[in-house]
Amino acid sequence: MSARMEIKRILKEMPIGDAVTVSGWVRTFRNNQFIALSDGTCLSTLQLVVERDDLGEDMIKKINPGAAIRVTGELTPSQGRGQKVEIKVSTLKIYGESDPEVYPLQPKKHSLEFLREKAHLRMRTNTFGAIFRVRHHIAYAIHQFFHEEGYFYLHTPVITSSDAEGAGEMFQVTSLPINDAPQTEEGHVDYSRDFFKQKTHLTVSGQLEAEVGAMALSKVYTFGPTFRAENSNTSRHLAEFWMIEPEIAFADIHDNMDVAEKMLKYILDYVLKSCDEDLEFLENRIIQEDKQKPKQERQPMALREKLRFCLENDFERLTYTEAIEILLKSKPNKKKKFNFVIEEWGADLQSEHERYLVEKHFKKPVILRDYPKDIKAFYMRQNKDDKTVAAMDILFPGIGEIVGGAQREERLSVLTNRMKEMDVPEEDLWWYLELRKFGTAPHAGFGLGFERLVQFVTGMTNIRDVIAFPRYPGHVEF
Repeated sequence: MSARMEIKRILKEMPIGDAVTVSGWVRTFRNNQFIALSDGTCLSTLQLVVERDDLGEDMIKKINPGAAIRVTGELTPSQGRGQKVEIKVSTLKIYGESDPEVYPLQPKKHSLEFLREKAHLRMRTNTFGAIFRVRHHIAYAIHQFFHEEGYFYLHTPVITSSDAEGAGEMFQVTSLPINDAPQTEEGHVDYSRDFFKQKTHLTVSGQLEAEVGAMALSKVYTFGPTFRAENSNTSRHLAEFWMIEPEIAFADIHDNMDVAEKMLKYILDYVLKSCDEDLEFLENRIIQEDKQKPKQERQPMALREKLRFCLENDFERLTYTEAIEILLKSKPNKKKKFNFVIEEWGADLQSEHERYLVEKHFKKPVILRDYPKDIKAFYMRQNKDDKTVAAMDILFPGIGEIVGGAQREERLSVLTNRMKEMDVPEEDLWWYLELRKFGTAPHAGFGLGFERLVQFVTGMTNIRDVIAFPRYPGHVEF
């Protein structure tokens, strides 16, 4: 079998006059002569020119949209418009079978809702091909950033006995028979007879285990799947998603903000330089969709302009208290145009408030810090005012919060008191408390929802469209 050459490489090197072999999937077949072939390596297709007399009628009839083929031929300058080169096909092989009557992705526009029902095929479309190539580059940039900064990649458990967030919305893991689980004398499930001898779940965060790594290796990060059994059907939630969670020893909240801003800018710079063709396509797609929407619902910035906006501006840093003062005095709040009107200090900020700060007030990305302790998790370091904790959120245009983090509470007595206040059982996290006994040190970290970042970079409005096989209530197919 002769060496296959990828379409991306052909279009870059343009080896005109050479005999080349390409493999891919038929997008269209026009006039029984012109094939548009895609192999997924780039957005562009490659035109193949076939001659009926060379291939024969039986072969021609089998060249349908979706068919996987392999061709060899001479690369020549294109005689038509829309492409610079084409292949004059000398040999063609069709793999498997292709039924033109049943292949669901015909050469026409399909709705995103329809394509979610065809998740096993949707990556072959221009939109999803672009999304998943960009997704790859974002992931690569994340690993490259942390490697260059001296972090160690830590794999934290998927199965856990602790609830890092305290929300209780966790998927249970058990080997016990569901309909006939063993019982204790009190009539409860006897987890001592389960595989792990105790109740276990799928993780909601790798943060607590990452703190273990930071207390030995100084700087670590996780990048793995997390799970939430939240019965939510919004465009912002998934039951299974990926998280990036760095933990940094000997660092405070200000160090944390510095790392997070530097990381986000590194990723955006990398993607803008590496994915321009795909970003341009996604940008034009949004522009065309916006033409069908009322003016107030259109995107305020073009896609690449939005990414450059975040890359080129220093992030504005202020406290939660300062943000509340701004929001209380804002016109949308005074005129009750916010869906959630801010009435007093202590309110939990919503996406509309975060976007106002970014898009209207500061007109740059924003980092908020020092949130009320009553709306934050037990592990966040309490400030001297005893009202706030050293938490931080990074806010981006169009999406609101994209990063959430905090300086961790390293003082044992303060942490145990906080756990009692929030009814977090000490016995479940004995090992976490021991970190505060043996070599405790200031440390900080944050979480970045990977799909939320991909959603921001690609401009997609539904998070189900930036993960290959979305998991959400009632949907676990594929």
